[in-house]
Amino acid sequence: MDKTKYLEYLESYLSPNRKSLFDRVCTMRTRHFTIVAEDTYQDHNASAMVRSCDCFGIQDVHIIEEINRYRLAKGMTQGAEKWVDTYFYSAFKDNTQSCIDTLRQKGYAIVATTPHGADCQPADFDIHCKSAFFFGKERLGLSDKVLEQADYRMKIPLFGFTESFNISVSVALLLQSVTGRLHQSRDIDWHLSREEIQDLKIKWCLRTIQHSEQISNRYLAEN
Repeated sequence: MDKTKYLEYLESYLSPNRKSLFDRVCTMRTRHFTIVAEDTYQDHNASAMVRSCDCFGIQDVHIIEEINRYRLAKGMTQGAEKWVDTYFYSAFKDNTQSCIDTLRQKGYAIVATTPHGADCQPADFDIHCKSAFFFGKERLGLSDKVLEQADYRMKIPLFGFTESFNISVSVALLLQSVTGRLHQSRDIDWHLSREEIQDLKIKWCLRTIQHSEQISNRYLAEN
């Protein structure tokens, strides 16, 4: 299938404003960083995390489900689930290990966010490093498995009595710091490739066009 022609066909069902928006947002999307949530159990926290990832241009989110199951709280995502790709690890013997192994194979460093024994903060983290930032369950934090295998341990600075922010706030604070510096860098190729952008636009079209399945099937049948 000619993806270029397929995308042009799908885009013919978009308004000019929506097509322009897709073009603009794609230029700011990245897979240089990704976010991982390990066994969170508060739906609004995980959903708000997805929303923050969309706001900061993070395309991929990974959800580890060892015990707890992620359920979308649409009031918190504000539709962000349509634009962000979410990957679930729930069907493996060891879901946490499967996620770590998958991300390492894709070239990511494992970064554990923790208030204990941290060796860096978001402001001084080396953004040249392609990184997966792991966040743990509410109150208990990350599992020993993540902490033991992490390449870096990162702490978000705190100045009060409480030991940590909730996960959605932590994600937003971390991403504000690292993506802000990433966008200003001149020596890091953090953008999506042309092929990735094309695939992403096709996905977004199929997720947003009314009756997209029928429209797509008609094109495929004729071509």
